[in-house]
Amino acid sequence: MLKQTKKVALNSQILKFLLIPTILLSTPFFYKSQEAKAGLEFQWDQDSGFRRLKWLQKQNQKRLRNTIYFFLRPADRQTELLKINLTIPKPFKSPLNKEKISFCKVRIGGFENRTKCLEDIPADIEINTDESSLRSINIYPYKPIPNDKESYAIVLKVFNPNKTGLFQFHSYGQYKGESVSSYLGSWTIVID
Repeated sequence: MLKQTKKVALNSQILKFLLIPTILLSTPFFYKSQEAKAGLEFQWDQDSGFRRLKWLQKQNQKRLRNTIYFFLRPADRQTELLKINLTIPKPFKSPLNKEKISFCKVRIGGFENRTKCLEDIPADIEINTDESSLRSINIYPYKPIPNDKESYAIVLKVFNPNKTGLFQFHSYGQYKGESVSSYLGSWTIVID
């Protein structure tokens, strides 16, 4: 009887040894894997002088038409702005058209309402391309952007680039009474 009990125990251990790994290895094949969207944002430069700014994009897949809002909230501005410069990263290869770039007073959406331009701000828009293929957009509003409780946005209507990845846009602004531009902050756009 004791010998038979040991034999059953040994057989059950061998069965566990063979059966459990087989089940564990085959389980992922039965379920369709789904894309995980992490709530983590990666920034290239984490030093103390780096400021993360808020943004919104309508589409994040490559080669799709996209509308990107680069927000300048009241906390992002110190005094009246005379000029805003938006630098575009080299890998973000998408054609830019002046007619598809605008600057507006914006209502930042949330749970109950959508992001929407409330009023277009008249401005001269200039697209610069250096020989090093670094591109930037200069925005010269006709009147200085006041330091009030309103939020403003640079709106780009572009096609997403063919490559996926993280694209970091930087902004600089010239404040009233200053002759040089100061760093305002950066936005990191994700294209899947």
